[in-house]
Amino acid sequence: MLFLNVALSLGWAAVTGSLTLGNLIIGYIIGYGALWVTRFLYGETDYFERVFKILGLVGFFLYDLLMSSLRVLWDVLTPELKTQPGIIAVPLDAETDTEILLVANLITLTPGTLSLDVSPDRRTLYVHAMFIDDAEELKADLKAGMELKVLEAVR
Repeated sequence: MLFLNVALSLGWAAVTGSLTLGNLIIGYIIGYGALWVTRFLYGETDYFERVFKILGLVGFFLYDLLMSSLRVLWDVLTPELKTQPGIIAVPLDAETDTEILLVANLITLTPGTLSLDVSPDRRTLYVHAMFIDDAEELKADLKAGMELKVLEAVR
């Protein structure tokens, strides 16, 4: 379904004569709507729900990115440093290489956190964080936030 939606988006760009990012997004949205209206022709698919889950992951990541950036910025600009750095072990529910890769990379892309390593049994992710006020709370936030959103989008 994704390839068909992308093809419809490219077709929209060709018909309008404008190959810009904005026009491709509009074409994707129109193609998504057309596919949704005709979804009974394609049989069972989770494509339509998955798109919203991926958008939810992107929105969550952008919000987390903004909040983390502001926290790091505040710590840099104020005279008193509030960092309490440390390394925590986050148990993983992610099982496949793709799931673990996405969780680790999105954590690393968030300012103030860095994925260091995965245990040999791939059940634990070691994360360095700048602000560890409560290690258990941070673990819970990473699991209920980033990991959960990734698993919803991928599975």
